[in-house]
Amino acid sequence: MRVWENRPVTRVAGIDCGTNSIRLLVADARRREDGSLELTDLTRQMRIVRLGQGVDRTGRLDPVAIDRTIGALVEYERMLRRLDASAVRFVATSATRDAQNRQEFVDAVRSVLGVEPEVVEGTEEAALSFCGAVSALEAGEPTPMLVVDIGGGSTELVLGDSKVRQAISVDMGAVRVTEKFFAQCAPEQGIPTADEERASAWIDEQLDSAEQVVDFDRVASLVGVAGTVTTVTAHALKLSTYQPEKIHGARLSLSQIDEAVRFMIEQPIAVKAALGFMPDGRQDVIAAGALIWSRIVHRVAERAARRGTRITSVCTSEHDILDGIAMSIAQKCL
Repeated sequence: MRVWENRPVTRVAGIDCGTNSIRLLVADARRREDGSLELTDLTRQMRIVRLGQGVDRTGRLDPVAIDRTIGALVEYERMLRRLDASAVRFVATSATRDAQNRQEFVDAVRSVLGVEPEVVEGTEEAALSFCGAVSALEAGEPTPMLVVDIGGGSTELVLGDSKVRQAISVDMGAVRVTEKFFAQCAPEQGIPTADEERASAWIDEQLDSAEQVVDFDRVASLVGVAGTVTTVTAHALKLSTYQPEKIHGARLSLSQIDEAVRFMIEQPIAVKAALGFMPDGRQDVIAAGALIWSRIVHRVAERAARRGTRITSVCTSEHDILDGIAMSIAQKCL
């Protein structure tokens, strides 16, 4: 146990293994004087491995996708040894949760890391996303807030204030929507209007069901996290490279979001791939993710208008489930 400014510090590591990417956070954790947790990042890493490739269609993890993911994990294991993390938590989400052969992947992860990987349910995924997002927001964000985490295979919708009040994980993500509706689209063109309309109708159906669990009429503010939202935000801010310090806490108007979403839907994949902030492996699924985000933003705004209030801007957080995973370990260690 390390000590910093007379307070115990423990070095923790969280790994978030989703449908499209696998991410690592190693951080030093300590308690503030008020008892809350503070994380000091040592490294944040992301590799886009598309673990969930084809899972929606086949119900199984592809062996090639497993190999890609384990290759990235081998890199992470070296970083963990070099940084001497004292506690590691590996969390797998939508793609692994859905796969009939997930035990093969779990066994492979265990052999590399030496820790038991956890395949978490959607409700826990949602709670971890909320915890991570709100940990780094400035005080004063109106509550209850709706935290939205758009992943590759699922989208988490969490309503809360100091704690989670309502949450749901919906099997609707950027990779899943791409494979379901945009797989036949020509890469040299944008998404055809007919395909966009079919996808929008399906997304709206999923949100109709989600509203049976999470009451959008109560939302006072909206916070978006994870790759789709941060990429849309980078474009809206007209960034030439990925700059997390500018993206985190950014407030976008609905018109700014609409403009960025239209770009992601209408432009060819090669144009999106050339953007300085676009990670390789996201350019072919960002249109679907942006469409999901747009449908959620406008639905929340419409619900607010219906009750006589206005939501005119949306907040982006760079902190998400990955931070929630690291904080969950620190809670046990400190």
